[in-house]
Amino acid sequence: MTPKTTLSVVAAALLIGAGMSTAAVSMASDPTPPAQDEVVALVNKARTAAGCAPLTVDGRLTKAATEHSADMARRGYFNHTTPEGITFSERVRAAGHPAPGAENIARGHTSAAQVVDGWLKSRSHRKNIMNCSLRTIGVGVEYDGNYWTQDFGR
Repeated sequence: MTPKTTLSVVAAALLIGAGMSTAAVSMASDPTPPAQDEVVALVNKARTAAGCAPLTVDGRLTKAATEHSADMARRGYFNHTTPEGITFSERVRAAGHPAPGAENIARGHTSAAQVVDGWLKSRSHRKNIMNCSLRTIGVGVEYDGNYWTQDFGR
């Protein structure tokens, strides 16, 4: 190998190694998908125990919920309506879901079990979870401030 070829191979190996270590760190520090799945599982367990059908995950609702959690964390507000006045229903429709049903939000909880337990202990949040006419769900989590959004569809 020529010195130039050797240098190119070493540089490529370093870049690949750096990228792999960054990817490993990113994957390890981003527990969002398992937390989202756990929220859905816990909600469905509660619903089926109460006689409701389990909810199906809808990617459009997940997108709306994820973006809302991130927006609340980034801009430091906690509300179903954005500072510009965009409502839950408008956000869900903008994400492509035609039939918004309900929304639960929470902050400060550090686990899926904790947030679902809190929602189930709140009359209004529990009412949304146990609404048997709702069929779909999307969950969004932002760990900067532990913002959680649960969007339901019909």
